[in-house]
Amino acid sequence: MVKYRLKCIECSSIYDDDRILCDCGGLLDVLYLNPPSDLCSRWMSRRIGVWRYFELLPINSIANIVSLGEGGTILYRCGKIREYFGLRELYVKNEGGNPTGSFKDRGMTVGISKAIEHGAFAVICASTGNTSASLAAYAARAGLKCFVILPHGKVALGKLSQAIIYGANIISVNGSFDEALSIVRKVAEKHRLYILNSINPFRLEGQKTIAYEIYDQLGSVPDVVVVPVGNAGNISAIFKGFVELKQYKLTESIPRMIGVQAEGASPIVNAFRDGLKHLEPIENPETIATAIRIGNPVNWKKALNAIYSSKGYAISVSDTEILEAQKLLARLEGIFVEPASAASIAGLRKLLEEKIIDRNDLTVCIATGHGLKDPNVVAKYTESITSVKSKEVSKVIKQLLKVNYSSAKT
Repeated sequence: MVKYRLKCIECSSIYDDDRILCDCGGLLDVLYLNPPSDLCSRWMSRRIGVWRYFELLPINSIANIVSLGEGGTILYRCGKIREYFGLRELYVKNEGGNPTGSFKDRGMTVGISKAIEHGAFAVICASTGNTSASLAAYAARAGLKCFVILPHGKVALGKLSQAIIYGANIISVNGSFDEALSIVRKVAEKHRLYILNSINPFRLEGQKTIAYEIYDQLGSVPDVVVVPVGNAGNISAIFKGFVELKQYKLTESIPRMIGVQAEGASPIVNAFRDGLKHLEPIENPETIATAIRIGNPVNWKKALNAIYSSKGYAISVSDTEILEAQKLLARLEGIFVEPASAASIAGLRKLLEEKIIDRNDLTVCIATGHGLKDPNVVAKYTESITSVKSKEVSKVIKQLLKVNYSSAKT
C-alpha cells in the first residue's frame, strides 16, 4: 500500500517513486495518502521524539529506521526574557539538545533511513557545518560512506571536528556554500551518491516534527513561531508540520511563521520586503552566524510560501544584535546557543519594537543549535577573563561584587 506521493511545487507533477527532484528541476513535497484516523492515540502511546510520528513520515518500514534518539527537545518557558521584552508568554525550543547538537538530526534520521530504503551505499552533502556533523554521525550509524563538501575557512571548528571524528570524507573547496552545493549536485549524479541537503524532500519531513512537538508540549498552537533562516528548509518544514496538524483535524489554527536572517545574508528578507516573487541571490554572504551564511537558499519558494500563507513576516538582524541576543539568552535563562540560533531572539526583539507582533502573542523561538558548535565566537567577542595574582583574588571579587550589586539596583 502506497503511503505517500511526491508533488512538484513548480509544475505539480506527481510521482510514486523516491526521487529527490522533479524532472523539471523543481522541489518536491511529500503528500500522505489516507493516514489512520487515530493518529493522536497512536502518537501518545510512544515516547516523544521524531519517530513518535511515524504515520506522517515517509519511511515504509520501522526496520529501516536509523536513529540516535533525536527529537523530544526541551521547550523552555523563558520567564526572565519574557519580562525583559514585556511579552505575555515566551518559549524557546532548544534544538541544541539533539544528538549532534542541532535540529539537523531530525531531518537526518529520516533522510538516512530513506537512503537505506533506497539502497544507497554512500551519501553526500554540502554544508556550513551542522549538516555535515549530522550526516556524518547518521551515516556512521548506518554503515554508509559519507562525503562532505565544505566552503574553505567558512565552517566553525566545533562542527568540523564532529564531521572529522565521525569519519566523513571531507573535501574543502574555495567559494561559498552555494558553490559547494552546486558541486554536490553534479558529483552526486555522476557517482550515484545520495544527496542529503534540504533539496531532499524526505529530510525536511523529519524537521517538521518540531511543529508536532511544540503542539504536544504546549497542548495548543502558539500564535507566533520565530525561526532563523539560512537555506530555508526549516521554516518551510515547521510550517508544513502545523498545516498537517490542522489538515488532519488535530488543531484549528496555524501560527504566524516569521523568518530571521542575518543582514549580510538576507535574500529572503529582501524579497519579502520588496514584494518580489523571485529571489535575488547574494553572491558573497557574510555574517558571524555561520549556520545561516547562505546567499542563495534552495528552499526560498517554500519559505516565502510559509511566510505569506501564515500571514507571517521576514526580518534581518545585525551581527551585533545576534551577539547581544546570544548573551541575553545565556545570562537570563541559562541557555547557550550558537549565533545562528540567537538570531531568533534578536529578531523577536526587533519585531516587538517595530510592533510587527503583539506582546500578548504566545511566542515560540526556535534555537537551532548548541553554543558549543561555535565556541570561538564567545572567546573573540565577549568579555575577557580577569587574570590576577593569587593574593589579589579576594580584592577583585570584592570589587566585582560591588559592581554587580550596583548594576542590579539600577
